[in-house]
Amino acid sequence: MADVPPVKIILYGTNWCGATKRARQVFEEEKIEYIWVDIDKDADAARYVESVAHGFRSVPTIVFPDGTILVEPSTSQLRDKLGI
Repeated sequence: MADVPPVKIILYGTNWCGATKRARQVFEEEKIEYIWVDIDKDADAARYVESVAHGFRSVPTIVFPDGTILVEPSTSQLRDKLGI
């Protein structure tokens, strides 16, 4: 049986957002792989974020492999979700 790569976390955000920078820092400090999507550069991604954030471009919006989504989580909420 071939190894199937794990589905990664997707982090939607912007380069200018402080909360996005904090979320990225958590992933990098903990060496957790994720897919980065800049909604300022990807119109489809921006529409997706709006669809899950009640019409707002709320970032960071983080989608986990189990299908759960965190919108603008605090650092402690993100760490709790990650189990760290």
